[in-house]
Amino acid sequence: MKLIILEHYSQASEWAAKYIRNRIIQFNPGPEKYFTLGLPTGLPRDHPESYHSFMWNNFFKHIDIHPENTHILDGNAVDLQAECDAFEEKIKAAGGIELFVGGIGPDGHIAFNEPGSSLVSRTRVKTLAMDTILANARFFDGELTKVMILITGAHKAFALYKAIEEGVNHMWTVSAFQQHPRTVFVCDEDATLELKVKTVKYFKGLMLVHNKLVDPLYSIKEKETEKSQSSKKPYSD
Repeated sequence: MKLIILEHYSQASEWAAKYIRNRIIQFNPGPEKYFTLGLPTGLPRDHPESYHSFMWNNFFKHIDIHPENTHILDGNAVDLQAECDAFEEKIKAAGGIELFVGGIGPDGHIAFNEPGSSLVSRTRVKTLAMDTILANARFFDGELTKVMILITGAHKAFALYKAIEEGVNHMWTVSAFQQHPRTVFVCDEDATLELKVKTVKYFKGLMLVHNKLVDPLYSIKEKETEKSQSSKKPYSD
């Protein structure tokens, strides 16, 4: 587990963006290697407050991705359990999840897995305080290669403390990522207010090593050039 501590929210966001960029380029995605986890509501997909609208307006329309390469659960499906099961099968068919990026609530919940959720649950219908929302759970059975969790602000400090310094607890579902071998928590100084001083000093001391995850910043053009040059190498027995 890695804990990346940056001074400000903007620095934490920039580090996270660089990390995601490098992971995407290293993964070399193609037509069969895209997947998007979604947390849809029961609103129609074209409703301005629906999860579909939120994702398109805040993310998808700003990047190079075809609509057919995104997979968002249908919160209006006739059979919600069948929709959940089909989503699980699509993930398996895609070879699992290469990188999961998420945030947490002040109570440590992640992906609408509220306090008390089973730590071995899968994609399912989840009842929340306001409504029944189709939620996407965690994938820990070798299907999730990397995890990055963004935690910023003093109001998330206690949740980060529970995630880092205490044991795995179903009342703080984000703590389950302690069991994942390749988890990266990215936070700002405000989010570390509940951590022990020695914990903060320890992880800050590792920043020279952790910054190698984003420096150098990879380029898609350089990746394509490398592939082109590799394909032109003479063949020999």
